[in-house]
Amino acid sequence: MDKETNGNKAFFNSVHTLRMRIKDGTFKEILDDWRWIFSYSKRYKGAIAFYVFLGIFSTSLGLVASVASKYMIDIITGYQREKLGIFIALTLGSAAFSLTFSNLIKRITKKLSIDINNDIQADIFDQIIDVDWKAINKYSNGDILNRFNNDVGTVSSNAISWLPSIIISIYNFIVTFLLIWHYNKVMSLLAFASAPIMLLMSKYLITKQREYSKKVRETSSEMMSFEVETFYNFDAIKSFGIMKTYGVKLRDLQQKFKKISLEHNMFTIKTGVFMSILGMIIQYTAFGYCLYLLWSTQITYGTMTLFLEQRGRLANAFNSVIGIIPSFLTSSVSAHRIRELIELPREKHIPESEALRALARDGFEVRFQDVDFSYSEDQRVISDSDFRASPGEIVALVGPSGEGKTTMIRLILGLIYPEQGNAFLVASDGSRVEMNADSRFLFSYVPQGNAILAGTVAENLRMVKEDATDAEIEEALKIACAWDFVSRLPEGINSKVGERGRGFSEGQAQRIAIARAVLRDAPIMLLDEATSALDVTTERQVLRNIIRQRPNKTCIVTTHRPTVLNMCQRVYRVMNTRVTELSEEESGHMVMDF
Repeated sequence: MDKETNGNKAFFNSVHTLRMRIKDGTFKEILDDWRWIFSYSKRYKGAIAFYVFLGIFSTSLGLVASVASKYMIDIITGYQREKLGIFIALTLGSAAFSLTFSNLIKRITKKLSIDINNDIQADIFDQIIDVDWKAINKYSNGDILNRFNNDVGTVSSNAISWLPSIIISIYNFIVTFLLIWHYNKVMSLLAFASAPIMLLMSKYLITKQREYSKKVRETSSEMMSFEVETFYNFDAIKSFGIMKTYGVKLRDLQQKFKKISLEHNMFTIKTGVFMSILGMIIQYTAFGYCLYLLWSTQITYGTMTLFLEQRGRLANAFNSVIGIIPSFLTSSVSAHRIRELIELPREKHIPESEALRALARDGFEVRFQDVDFSYSEDQRVISDSDFRASPGEIVALVGPSGEGKTTMIRLILGLIYPEQGNAFLVASDGSRVEMNADSRFLFSYVPQGNAILAGTVAENLRMVKEDATDAEIEEALKIACAWDFVSRLPEGINSKVGERGRGFSEGQAQRIAIARAVLRDAPIMLLDEATSALDVTTERQVLRNIIRQRPNKTCIVTTHRPTVLNMCQRVYRVMNTRVTELSEEESGHMVMDF
C-alpha cells in the first residue's frame, strides 16, 4: 500500500501544481517543454506506435486469460466440463502471449530509452560546448553535470513512454472497469472506495510531504557540499592537521540528516498504516460482498475469482493513470532545466576565419584597439586599451593578480568579446578577422594551473593532434624540456598520469602541458603563467625552443617572472583596468624591481 499511497500523494501534489501553473499563466511553459521533448520523440514515432500496439495487445491478452481462468474454475466446480480443454489452451496461450509481449515491450523500451538518451545527450553536449563563455559560467559545474546526466535521463525515459503509457493505462483502466461492470456494477464501484478519502486527506498529505521533502533535500545538499569541499581541499585539510575537526562536522551533519529522515520516515509509516487499514477494509468489504453473491448463488466461484483479481488490476490501472500527471510534471521540469542551458547565447562564429588557414605559415598579428570589457555592470576589467603582438615576437602581459591578465587571454581566444573596441587577427596579406570561436584553431594555449588529465602522457598530448606519431610527441616533449624525465618513466610516453597530474611535480606537469601546446604547432602561442613552476634556466630554454620551432610564431605570455621580461620584444602592464605598453626603460626598471 505504500506504493499506492505515494502514488496518490504525488498525484494530488501534481494536480495542485498544475492548478497553480494554470492560475499564474505558466502552464504554457510546461507545454513548450513537452513540445521540445516530442521533437525528439517524433524521430522514433514508428517504434512508439509499435510499442502502443504491443501494450494494448498484451493488456487484451491478459484480460482474455483472466476470463478464461474464470471459466476454467467454473468448469472444475461443475459447469461446462466439456469445454475444459478449450479453456485450458486459451488460458495457457493467453498467458504465454502476454508474457512474451510484456518482455518484448521491456526490451523495446530499454533500447529506445538508450537511443533517445544518447541522442539527446549528444545533441545537448554539442549545444552546451557551443554556449557563450560568460553565459555558461553563471552555472556551477555540478549543476551543469546534474542537468546533463540526471535531467537528460529523466527526459529520455519519458520521451518514448509517456504518450504510450497514457494510451495503454487508459485503455487498461477502461476495459478492466467495463469487464467488472459487465458482471457486477457494485463491484466496479468498490474499486474507487478509497478515492474520496484520499481527496479529503490530500491537502494535509501535500503540506506535510512538502515540509519533510524540503528539509531532507536541504540537509542532503548541505552534506554533499561539505563532502565536495572536503575532498577537493583534501591536501590542505591534512596539512593543517584538522582532520578530526572535519570528522566531527561530518558526524554532526549525519545526525541532523538522521533526525530529519527518521521524522519523515515516521510520517510515511503513519500514513502508510492508515492507507493500509483503509485498503484492507475495502478489500475485505469486496471479499465479503463476493461471498454474499456466491452464497446467494448470484455468481459462480469463477466469477468471484475474476472480481477479486480484476479489482486489484483496476486499482493498479487507476494508479497508472494518476501517475501520468506527476511524470508529466517531472519531465517538464527536467526539460526546462536542459532548455535553460541550450537556449543560452551561442558563441560567435565567423566562417571567414577558415580562409586564414592558408596563411598560417606567415604568422598573425594579434591586435586590440580601444577595447572595453566587464563581466558585470559594476565589474569593469579592461578600459580603452590597445595591444599588439606580431609574428616572431614574445610579448608579455604583467601586473598584479586579479587585474585582468587572464581576461586578456580570454579576449584573445574569443571566449569573451569586447563591449567596445575591436579584438582581431591581422594576416600577412592585410586581411582581418575578429576573434571568434572559428579562429581558435590558430592558437596553442597553456592555461594556468594543472591542465593534465587522467590517462597516459601520449593521450594528454594527442588531445590536440589525434594522429600525432610517437616521434612527433617525443619532439614536442624535447622542445618543452620534458623529454628528460618522460624518457625515464617505465613506459615512456605510454606511462600513466593520475588525475590532475598526480605522480608529477608541478613543474613536470607544466612542461607536459607546454609540450601539448607545442605539438599543436599553431601560429599563436598563449602561455598563461605557464612557466611559473619552472626554474629560470628551463624557462628561458623552453621559450627559445618555442620560437625556434616556428620563426613566425607569435608568443604571448602572462607572467610574474622577471626572467621572461628581458626576452620579450614588448611588455604590457595590466593594472587599474588599463593595458599599457611599457617602454624599454620601464621594462628594465620592472625587472630590477622584481
